[in-house]
Amino acid sequence: MALDAATLALTAKELEGQLVDARIDKIFEPTRDEIVLNLRSRTAAYKLLLSARSGSARACLTQEVFENPAVPPSFCMLLRKHYTGGRLLAVRTIEEERIMFFDFQCTSEMGDTVVNTIAAELMGRYSNLVLVQKENRAFPEQEGKIIDALKRVDFEDSEIRQLLPGLRYTLPPKPQRTSFLNTNPLGLVAALAEKDLPVASALGKLTGGVGPVVCREAAYRAFGGQEVVADSMTDAQKKSLLQALEQVQEAYQKGGVPTMVLVQGQPVEFSFLPLTQYEGAELVSYPTYSELLEGYYAKKDQVERLKQKSKELAKTVKNLHERAVRKAAARREEQAESASSEQLRIYGELLSANFWAMERGAKEVTLTNYYTGEPVTIPLDVRLSPSANAQKYFKDYKKKQTAARLLTKLIEESDAEAAYLETVCYEVEAASGEAALNEIRMELKSQGYLKYFKLKDKKQKPADFLRYRSSDGFEILVGRNNAQNDRLTLKTARGKDLWFHVQKAPGSHVVVLSRGEDIPNKTKEEAASLAALHSSVYSSDMGAVKVAVDYTFVKHVWKANGAKPGMVLYDPYETAYVTPDAALEKALRE
Repeated sequence: MALDAATLALTAKELEGQLVDARIDKIFEPTRDEIVLNLRSRTAAYKLLLSARSGSARACLTQEVFENPAVPPSFCMLLRKHYTGGRLLAVRTIEEERIMFFDFQCTSEMGDTVVNTIAAELMGRYSNLVLVQKENRAFPEQEGKIIDALKRVDFEDSEIRQLLPGLRYTLPPKPQRTSFLNTNPLGLVAALAEKDLPVASALGKLTGGVGPVVCREAAYRAFGGQEVVADSMTDAQKKSLLQALEQVQEAYQKGGVPTMVLVQGQPVEFSFLPLTQYEGAELVSYPTYSELLEGYYAKKDQVERLKQKSKELAKTVKNLHERAVRKAAARREEQAESASSEQLRIYGELLSANFWAMERGAKEVTLTNYYTGEPVTIPLDVRLSPSANAQKYFKDYKKKQTAARLLTKLIEESDAEAAYLETVCYEVEAASGEAALNEIRMELKSQGYLKYFKLKDKKQKPADFLRYRSSDGFEILVGRNNAQNDRLTLKTARGKDLWFHVQKAPGSHVVVLSRGEDIPNKTKEEAASLAALHSSVYSSDMGAVKVAVDYTFVKHVWKANGAKPGMVLYDPYETAYVTPDAALEKALRE
């Protein structure tokens, strides 16, 4: 669901009560669609998130920890120039508009006091953050001068409204619709009775200020699950709808109850009032609208941020993997062609034994194959003598024999390269942030795949292993990438420690530190489950599927000469079959 004007207005009122008179301490831009303002008041510190991402646009307080880029983007630098140190004067909205204004009292470059506003336009795919300036606080929204916009809109993008530095800020065109929340319910029912549409759809067409879910909720409270056409309502149905509209308006006037709808534990909807239309779903109320928005969007945004940061790297690794697979396939085809080399040898022998039967300049000759007793027709090069034709077949035979020997080794190398790059593809998908992605980039550079990558933050420390504690008290370490896998298995772990890895698929190395003791079966099961969870075979919807995990003592694991990072051999080993359990991982995490 997109954030509607009603919920936005209640959120703005809440934020104003918490943040007025707070000053901007720091400004960050974690991704190209998000701004984070650190504000301090006399008694507390706050972190305000302004997101213009199309699928999760919002403005709310957040507790999330963001990984910021090493070099701030230009829009972030502009914000810091004009807004750092600014004192928040007001947080306001306009009726039925999905725009939240944050007015800050700031000091200009000339030392003058000015009012700088951040207009957070939270309108789905048209979401934007616009910086507006005016010399005093009392100004209509449309009279400010645009400093800049997160997403500039020029004349090619819109002939109606442009968002460019130096232009006057104007509000988006507003459709002529009745306010859902501030219109007399009796008049609203009368207007609806003229529409040949289902009541929920008619409400959405006729009114503004709320999203479709609130229109559906009013219709559900009036008629249950029954679909009623507006112009066919009976007097009893009109009365029920009137009562439902009054309930919704009353809930809004009282400040609402921030509520989220969960279906099978997953958030599917939210609003400023309990949504009874979702029968059998779990309704969770939150103390504040900021917590509601964070609960609904946080996980989704975390995945989206990583996708943005890893998109280019994922594409590069995918192309490298596909190229390695094609190379291995081409070499196998060449090897299959080399299998015909024995036929070339036989042709050479038959020609050498039958010079007397051949005529110079002939295109072919038919001879008896003394191996099978059957006649065989042998193509000839008309430019060569009978002897030279025989030597040519012997020469081609030797070439294919040599190629067959070389191709066996080359195919092994291509298969190993493809397997290695498949593990890197998994690493990129599973990366937890920019630091993890940089480690993967450095690994690829060391292997000659990325020639021009240069780590901007040379002080960046390598990420630590993932650490868990088993039910029996044993420490379990999990590598985050190939470089960590090598370090964990070949340097950190000792001979009697137990090593786990999902069978025949990319995944993390998992080691149980034995401390010189025998490792209980319960710990083995937990470590095997972690190995399955941290592998490419795991997905959240796989259910109770069993996954094969190999395990052995670390002393039985070794690295072949010239092997790629993370690629090891092991023997002997045992195999456990486990069902990955995400809840278990949370319980074991230290």
